[in-house]
Amino acid sequence: MSLLDYIKLIPKGYSEVLYRQRKYGVTRTDFNRGRSIKVFAEELGGNDLISMNYYITNTSENLKPCEMTARKVIDFIMKLSIIEKKKNDE
Repeated sequence: MSLLDYIKLIPKGYSEVLYRQRKYGVTRTDFNRGRSIKVFAEELGGNDLISMNYYITNTSENLKPCEMTARKVIDFIMKLSIIEKKKNDE
């Protein structure tokens, strides 16, 4: 599976996940008909953050971590386990 496949496994909106035996609140927001994806995760009861944007163009796909290494973001995305998807009030 590609990184994009793993990103798309995260439900749109707010979810809670486990990563390295710690619980995180994760928000996935899609823009531009799914061609831009933002993922923001915050450790619940802790200090860790994950923040990234993923851009899909006609010729490439680009991961843009926000003030952290790509390695940290990729590890999080590929190893998280979804606990619960919260209902979004739309």
